[in-house]
Order: sequence, then structure tokens, then C-alpha cells
Amino acid sequence: MNATTYGMDIAKNVFQLHWVEPTSAEICRRKLSRSKVLEFFAKRLPARIVMEACGGAHHWARELAALGHQVELLPAHQVRKFASGNKDDAADARAIWLAAQHPDIRRVPLKSIQQQAELSVHRVRSHWMQVRTATINCLRGLLYEFGVVLPKGRRAALRLLAEQRAQVDQQLPGAMVQLLDSQLLALGTLDAQIASLEAQIEAVQRSNEVARRLRQVPGIGLLGATALAATLGDGSAWRSAREFACCMGLTPRHTGTGGKVRMGGISKRGDAYIRTLLIHGARNLVRCAQPVPWIAQLLERRPFNVVATAVAHKLARAAWAMVAQGTAWQANHKAGVTAHA
Repeated sequence: MNATTYGMDIAKNVFQLHWVEPTSAEICRRKLSRSKVLEFFAKRLPARIVMEACGGAHHWARELAALGHQVELLPAHQVRKFASGNKDDAADARAIWLAAQHPDIRRVPLKSIQQQAELSVHRVRSHWMQVRTATINCLRGLLYEFGVVLPKGRRAALRLLAEQRAQVDQQLPGAMVQLLDSQLLALGTLDAQIASLEAQIEAVQRSNEVARRLRQVPGIGLLGATALAATLGDGSAWRSAREFACCMGLTPRHTGTGGKVRMGGISKRGDAYIRTLLIHGARNLVRCAQPVPWIAQLLERRPFNVVATAVAHKLARAAWAMVAQGTAWQANHKAGVTAHA
């Protein structure tokens, strides 16, 4: 493969390149329009192209890899450390090129079209969940101004409105009654959209053998199994279960100086959505009436959230091990939660 390394800053319409010619050591910069990117690299010998892992990066990675190039994606926060001077496209491309020279920066795994499509369903569902929460909170605040206090929780609030709608309408002016009707209609539409997306996720699980195996792990449900299956792929992007758990931000952050190291909370690096699903699943596992013996012992000496995070860490390791090794869940494993992690 040609030794040329290209740092490419991508955008909607303008793409900036930075590279050094291996023969003459000449520093080259070039600006390309969106329509000229593939044409430019199609005429080049197979090279190494490095980009930030930002919007559209996985699409361009697949397109450039199809031309025979080696494509790498770098975390944006790692590239930022190499930027100097004023902020512009050329400086960003140079920072990407400089960051590419450091092998200790972990590369972001490339996602296939199928992986991105499956994760997109999760993202849209999460979006509509946030919209639904915002809508019910807005309605709760507006009704409070007219003396109507809704109970805590979405289901309880909607149940009260359904049971006492006549009394509520008597406390509201006509315009507010119409507004209440429109908001309740919007909530019904959101419920239908969320249910439709969840049906799609269930269909993905039925057709995905990896997701079906992950679903057998206590603490990993429908959302966790399908999201983990789409994120992990074949698991080869991570060298070990420990590395995968670290990349999900489930290990402690530490600071040290003068020979003293202080451990803090979890780093919260990586995919916040996957981490959230793992921690929610772990909390349900810890709350169960008869937890695994080692979890019960840990609860005796550590706070609940610390135990839940430890269980989430083990769930992440178990998921990687099952995907990378092609094994099934082993309920009688002596570690209690994880298998071959």
C-alpha cells in the first residue's frame, strides 16, 4: 500500500485534505467539493485516509474503502488536542493528519449500513420518548396554572385526566380545553409511533441470531440486546472484554501526580445510549428479590449505584465475550453474571 496518509476534514459540501507526499516530503493541501471527493481518490493509489468520527464519516468510510483505501476514524475529542492556531477547515485537516501519526489513539470501529440502520431505529425511538416526556411535562405545567395538579408519572397523569376529565374541563376556560384535547391527541400519536418503532426492534431481534443470544443474559432486554448486537458487530474492533467495557465508559476515571493516583467516578466515555441501557438493566438485576450471591454480598458493603455500575460493567464484558467467541449465555458461570469475560 502507498505510504501516503490523508487527513480529511468532511462537511456537507466542502472537504479539506492535508497530506505529505512520501517522495518529495511536500506538504499538500486541497479543497474538494462533495461531488469531487470520490473522483479524486479513485485516481489515487491505495492510501490511508483518516477522518474524524463525525456526521457522515461512516458513509464516506464505506465509499472510500470500496475504492481500495484504508480508512480510519478518530474520536473528535482526540483530534482536538492537535489543533493549533485559528479554527478553519485547513487547520482541522492538519490536526487530523497529525493525530493519525499517533498509534496510541484508539480508532473508532466502522459501522456497516445494516448496523447504522438498526441503531437509527433506537435513536428515533429515544427522540420520540424525549418529545413525549417534554409534552406531558408542558401539559402538567400548564394545568397547574389552573389549579389542576397531575400525579407523578406519565401513566398516572393520563389516567387521572381520563377519569376526571369532566371535573378538569369545568376548571378550564374554553381555549384551554381545546389545547388539552390537542395535547392529548399528540400524546396518542407519539405512543403509536413509539410502539411502531418497538415492533421494528422486536423484528430485528427475531432475525438477528446475536441479538437472540444476548437477550438470554439477565439484565439485557430487547433494547439492550439489539443495540449491543448492532454496536459490537463481530466484536473484533475490541481486543478484549475489558477494553469494550472501558470504551463504554463503565470504568473509573483516575488522576495521578507525584506517585499518588486517585480513583473517581466512571469515565462516561463512548456511547451514552449503550451505557444507559446497560446500567438500567443492571439496576433491575440488582433490585430483584433474590439477586446473585456475589451481588447480594456486594450490596452489603457498597452503595446501590456502585453495585449497579459494577453489574453493568460485567454485562458489557459478557456481551463482548458472547459475540467475539460465538458462545451462548452460561447461567451457572461462577462469576455470577459474565461468561468468559
